[in-house]
Amino acid sequence: MATSLLLACGLGVFYAIVIQHAVAEDNAVLADKVAALRTDLHESGPGVFAEELKSRQPREHTAYWIRMLDPQGRTYAETPGMDRSLPPEIFPPPQKSVSTAGGLKSYRRGPKLFSLVALNEESGSQLYTLQVAQDRSSDERVERNFAVLFVMVLGGSVLGSAFIAVMVTKRGLRPLREMTESVARVGPTHLKERVTPAEWPRELKPLAVAFDDMLKRLDDSFTRLSQFSADLAHELRTPIANMIGEAQVALTRDRTAAEYRETIESTVGECERLSRIVDNLLFVARVDAAREPIARNRFDARAAVEKITAFYHALADDRHIAISCSGEGQIYADPDLFERAVGNLLDNALRFTPENGSIQIVLSERNGDFEVAVSDTGCGIAPEHLPRVFDRFYRAESSRSSDGAGLGLALVKSIVDLHGGSATIESNVGRGTTVKLILPQK
Repeated sequence: MATSLLLACGLGVFYAIVIQHAVAEDNAVLADKVAALRTDLHESGPGVFAEELKSRQPREHTAYWIRMLDPQGRTYAETPGMDRSLPPEIFPPPQKSVSTAGGLKSYRRGPKLFSLVALNEESGSQLYTLQVAQDRSSDERVERNFAVLFVMVLGGSVLGSAFIAVMVTKRGLRPLREMTESVARVGPTHLKERVTPAEWPRELKPLAVAFDDMLKRLDDSFTRLSQFSADLAHELRTPIANMIGEAQVALTRDRTAAEYRETIESTVGECERLSRIVDNLLFVARVDAAREPIARNRFDARAAVEKITAFYHALADDRHIAISCSGEGQIYADPDLFERAVGNLLDNALRFTPENGSIQIVLSERNGDFEVAVSDTGCGIAPEHLPRVFDRFYRAESSRSSDGAGLGLALVKSIVDLHGGSATIESNVGRGTTVKLILPQK
């Protein structure tokens, strides 16, 4: 539409310029003709000038028709046959100047178009009137043919532009149609759909790459969500099944008070386990939603770590596991969250470190960050498990009957992310594991 409008405007301006130039040229030629007639009248006199007009032979096409009126307004001489087509009364009032711009008059008779001009000219103390008619019929036909050509060119150009626009648009939008079809095929069970940007236009390749990245992220999210739902159901089902089984067994016959007490204590233990799982899940969910408030303070990291290790010393002594702490420094973090993260690492280390083993906590400042490294001499983790140990409910051991729920390292990772830091893990099977927490100090 815009192309057609611009083309019409351009051709219209061109047409107007050509017609205006043709009219100006005709006016200039008519002015030259009038000036020549005035000169001829001055030089030859009225009699000779009249004889020359009368001696002209009428032809099929005469470009100029000339009439000379005497001072009384009567026809003194004229081009033969002029009175039949161009009577004196149709001419405009006589002008005094040679210029025809202001004294021209258009007159149409049948298919012919004339430009009329009249002017007064003095000769031999007598004032004569010259009436000149210029036949512009051929010019009008040229203008009409040019207008038809203009319309044809404009119409053809509009149709051609529309055809080209449709083809180009259809070809240009083909990748978008392919993307639309791909989007229509995407669903919860069909997230492997990908758009191949190899044949796409250069301008649309970033869109295709971004779309593929989005689908990959969605696929990963749905996969993790499905796995998380399955793991959560398993973790919640185990303690609930335990409670239901113990209660059903206890109700099969009358029990002593001690047996009922034992059943209730077991049920309370399972409820506490459920409560811990739910609390940890709520905490991780709040961190993921960026709603967990964080109140950072600068405090002594060594004192905070020793306070945490003191809580676990009794359990470590029972299993003859040595816990040591080295290094010092001021850390900028939320004290409660820091204690929770280090406590989870110690709990994990104690669970997988055999008797007579050791756990070492190293504190250090590096490149403006604070690093906390917790190392143990436990059984270690196989390399294929390391990329997923920070996932929720993921446990490297094949058995799901251990005390943990697989949320400890996930909770630690969430706390570190909340501080804008990072968590890494290194492990050698049979030699131990080291988890490093790096927290920014600004």
